[in-house]
Amino acid sequence: MRIGVLAGRSGLPVKTLRYYEDLGLLPAIGRSEGGYRLFGEDSLRRLEFIRRLKTLGLSLEEIQGCLAVHDAGELPCTDIHRQLERQIERVDARIRELGQLRSELQELLARWQSHPAKDGRVICPNLQV
Repeated sequence: MRIGVLAGRSGLPVKTLRYYEDLGLLPAIGRSEGGYRLFGEDSLRRLEFIRRLKTLGLSLEEIQGCLAVHDAGELPCTDIHRQLERQIERVDARIRELGQLRSELQELLARWQSHPAKDGRVICPNLQV
């Protein structure tokens, strides 16, 4: 199928498919006589795999590594497991960062003055920057 058909069936823009092809995530199986990229039915499964790993927070580079293992004829399950463990670590770190931000916001709002005194040198006295 041509790239426009693949875009329609996958729900992804042609531009994204070209980008994925440039990165090596979505290889074309060839070109038509007119020079159009051609893709097989397996491209749809590959795009669903990419989409799923993206929803789990993996980067395109990480996904590319998993697909490289698959393309070499091996199951990438061990690599995916390792990537998902790393993703959990990143999520945990982000949760900690957000908790710290929440505390800072709460402290700031606890000291907030609705009508602070004007000071021409300060944009908002409540922020103390």
